Amino acid sequence: QVQLVESGGGLVQPGGSLRLSCATSGITFSDYVMGWYRQAPGKQRELAAQITSVFYTDYADFVKGRFAISRDTAKNTVYLQMNSLNPEDTAVYYCRATKIGFDYWGQGTQVPVSS
Repeated sequence: QVQLVESGGGLVQPGGSLRLSCATSGITFSDYVMGWYRQAPGKQRELAAQITSVFYTDYADFVKGRFAISRDTAKNTVYLQMNSLNPEDTAVYYCRATKIGFDYWGQGTQVPVSS
């Protein structure tokens, strides 16, 4: 059974930082592109960052310079370090694992940014 379990979300003040984790099981982690997506209230889900199996990274313009994605093959886990958070970053953050023919999502973790 494939599982992607996000953790690390929670209320944070503007200017603060959080590190999200997504622990995976049931997949060959090193075969997958791992991504972090987010969905703000009333908006469509959008890609924030992704990392390939060879550690190539790509970021949405709205997170460049503030967020960093990484992966630990030994722990089958992908991370999203989020710095300089602002209220516009408020969203549910989802982890995604993809390769040709396969597409899995986590259940999401909420990140409210508010004072």
